Formats: sequence, structure tokens, C-alpha cells
Amino acid sequence: MITVDPRVMEKFTDLRVILRLIEHLKVEVEEPELDRLRKEVEEEVRSRFKAEELKDLPVFRAYRDFFWKVGVDPTKVRPAAEALIRRTLVGKPVPRINTAVDAYNLASMKTGVALAAFDYAKIKGDLTLRFAKPGEEFLGIGMDRPRKLRGVEVVVADEEKLVAIYPYRDADSSKVTLETDSIALLVCGVPGISLKELEEAERLAVDYIIRFCGGEAGGRFVAPL
Repeated sequence: MITVDPRVMEKFTDLRVILRLIEHLKVEVEEPELDRLRKEVEEEVRSRFKAEELKDLPVFRAYRDFFWKVGVDPTKVRPAAEALIRRTLVGKPVPRINTAVDAYNLASMKTGVALAAFDYAKIKGDLTLRFAKPGEEFLGIGMDRPRKLRGVEVVVADEEKLVAIYPYRDADSSKVTLETDSIALLVCGVPGISLKELEEAERLAVDYIIRFCGGEAGGRFVAPL
């Protein structure tokens, strides 16, 4: 399950998150039908959005406002869905990681909602959304060395370690790989994003992941209740 620390709730009163388990997956490098869906989503993105207007759309404005409040400059580190959409609009390919990550990235592009996923076998106990501790170290995917946090960041932690800086970077230690057979999918809400929007992103991501990786949806947790 997942809980939100009271100090986070005090500062961000209408923040909600959804955690969904998906089990018995078979993660592959690529899948032809997923590649076809990727092209469809890219075409949809090019027809729906203009690069110069993205930052002012309500969903991306909500994430950008949250970033400023947790010490992240969104002009340098853009919200995940916005960054993927911007890449598409300037003709760059959407990064290909594996079928599970690629599937939920496409769901994020369609909905604008930030999504993260962790290898469930590498999670120890329950997850907590809390503020970082000053000096706490975080090693994210693709980072050469750990980063020391200042204490203003919101993080996701299990009972032993950090698994993400919320809502934009996952830890290397719990990333989804070809060996992953169960994931914890996190639908990342911020103030200004409704529960209905989170649920739509959840529905689409679960559908895509199961369509291209098999498996079945398991436990579901919403926090705060």
C-alpha cells in the first residue's frame, strides 16, 4: 500500500496518488503492436498540441507549479508527459526502454498525467510519500552518482530506501527491466489534477501494460483516502 505523510498533505491539501499492482508480466524489448500504437499516439500528439502552448495547458501547468514548490525548475526539468510530447513535436523519437515502460509512457502522453513504475520484487514493505531528509542520497535512472537532496523535495520511499523523487525521476535500484514480472504502477497526482483524471490515466496505463506484457491487475490503493 501507499501512504502520504501528514506534512506533505498539510502543504498540498488536494494531492492524491493511486498505486496499482500488475502481476505476472512478461516484459520484452519490443512488440510490433506496441510500435504501431506508438505511431498512432505520436500522430495524435502532433494534431492536438503546439509546443509553444504546452506550458499553459492546465495539466502541465499543475505539474509545473508543483515542481517550483518542491525545488525543481520546470524550465530545465519538464514534467514527464510534457517532455515526451515536446520530443514528438520537434520530430525526436519517443525513447524506447521496454514494453512495460513504453506502454505506460504512451498512456502518460495521451492523458498528460505523470506515471511511474517500480519492480515490485525490489520494493521492501509499504511505500510512503514524504519530504526528503536533508542530505539524503538518491541515485536515479541514468545518473552517474548519487545526488544529495536538500529536504524540500517530495520523495517516494519504501521501508529501506528511496524509490523516486516525486513525480519525475525513478530510482535505479527498483527500475523495471526485462526480468521484472510484477510492477507497482504509481499514478502521480498534484494539486489541480482531479481524481477522475488520475483514474483515467490509471485505466489506460493498466490496459496498455496488460495488452503488451500480459499479466493481470492486482491490488489498488488510493491515498489519502
